[in-house]
Amino acid sequence: MKKLSWFNKVMYFFNIVLTILSFVAFVLPFLAPKLFPLLSVLTLLLPSFLVVNLLFFLYWLIQFKRQIILSGIVLLLGITFVNKYYKFSSIDLPHDTNDFTVMSYNVRLFNLFKWMDKDNVGEEILTFVNEQSPDILCIQEYSSSADVRFRLYNYQYFHKQGKKIKTSQAIFSKFPIINDGTIELPESNNSVVFADIRKGKDTIRVYNIHLESIKISPDVTELEENVESINKEKSQLVFNRISEAFKKQQIQAELISEHIKTCTYPLIICGDMNNSAFSYVYRNIKGSLNDCFEEAGNGFGQTYQFKYYPARIDYIFADKSMEVKSFNNFPKFKNSDHFPIMTRLRIKEQ
Repeated sequence: MKKLSWFNKVMYFFNIVLTILSFVAFVLPFLAPKLFPLLSVLTLLLPSFLVVNLLFFLYWLIQFKRQIILSGIVLLLGITFVNKYYKFSSIDLPHDTNDFTVMSYNVRLFNLFKWMDKDNVGEEILTFVNEQSPDILCIQEYSSSADVRFRLYNYQYFHKQGKKIKTSQAIFSKFPIINDGTIELPESNNSVVFADIRKGKDTIRVYNIHLESIKISPDVTELEENVESINKEKSQLVFNRISEAFKKQQIQAELISEHIKTCTYPLIICGDMNNSAFSYVYRNIKGSLNDCFEEAGNGFGQTYQFKYYPARIDYIFADKSMEVKSFNNFPKFKNSDHFPIMTRLRIKEQ
């Protein structure tokens, strides 16, 4: 430190603080949010931490300072997280007659309450789905009140909730559904549905999940207002709300994980987890399954219209017995606060 200028000493101090925060964020996916609910918010910021650590690394590299070691260690440890955030190349393997496609999409009730200044959202979503024609379609925040009919699918299952406005998670399939059910999530308006689907001689179980929302709007207006006004009380309320949502998500993820253990079929899990790929709930639900974006995606894989940040909070996980042949997100299709995602799979021959 003696050979550092006063400015570099300040920079190194912030570098140390960032390193500590980064290490905490590395560990948090292995710790239940209820133990450290406020700290769990750091998992949302981990990609930003890695980017800033890279900038520090370059800063010290240009000056040939040994302080480069600190950010270098963080970046080396963070390599395992990079694929969850950004993929440099995609995979699109040749089509086969045994391939099948799965789409997941949070449609936000088909704009039933006019969040968007558009009148034909339901029709546009229906047209898009018909064009993509996935074999299995999982929809979160489905509303029968919007009167959108997916007539391509002879088989469907959804669990309605609510009194005046019925909402549900829905599974539509071109293949026969031979069994279905619901996992009730305590003290929540969210739920999980599942369906056992017969494809040829194989049976697969598909879960469609929607975990507790952290209730931050896509344009992050609330956060911006708090920063601009330096309103510590309101900022604390926002962080408390997020941490409470994470605690609920933990309970929900553990319920889902326990239910999955009873299944003897190959699994596909789709849905809106309302959390990052660096979180406890992601790790708990994914288990040993493949994240289809990690296997075949490209770029940031953004699934949510979050201002300033390419958030990926919607996922498709596939059993190891399935080959992930392609993965796509559709960030140009803006008819919800979420973007649809779709993967092409093939069950491997035994």
